Parts: sequence; structure tokens; C-alpha cells
Amino acid sequence: MRLINSTTLKIHEFLSEDAIEPYAILSHTWGGEECTLQQMEHPDDSMVTAREGYRKIHLCCKQARKDGLRWAWVDTYVHYESRIINKPDMQIQLLH
Repeated sequence: MRLINSTTLKIHEFLSEDAIEPYAILSHTWGGEECTLQQMEHPDDSMVTAREGYRKIHLCCKQARKDGLRWAWVDTYVHYESRIINKPDMQIQLLH
């Protein structure tokens, strides 16, 4: 499970359910400038902080800290780039 550190806004991946600490959850509607997981891996980037979706995440983390929580979860999305490779007898789509 991936959570956002409410102080640094950096993503941390918990590999064991036993290691997960209590966390805040942001329930929201998606707008036009949400932050992807990849963008949140660089939360200090001005291109990320200027996005509308970043403000929601920032405020969620601020509230989490006020509530004594170190972590937050946001239903963001993963952006995949795809490439099509054509072979004589098949077509392969790579996601990365």
C-alpha cells in the first residue's frame, strides 16, 4: 500500500500490512488537474504544486498532522505510457 507522508508529502510504499500505521483518507471528486502517482513522487516540483489537485492533497496532509496522523491516502491514478510493437504474427502493447 502506498501512503503519503503528511509532513513531507512524499510517497512511501508499505510492503507489509502489519507495518501500516493509521492514516487519513481524502474523499474527493476528480477535477481537471489531479496529480498522478508519478507526479507525487516529486512533490516539491513547481509543476506539481501548481496543479489544482495538489492543493487538496496538501490540505488533507495538513489536517492529518493536526489530527496526529503521520500518513494520508488519496485515490490518485497511475499514468502509463504505452507503446505498440508490431511483429509479423502479433502485436504487443507495453505499459510503463
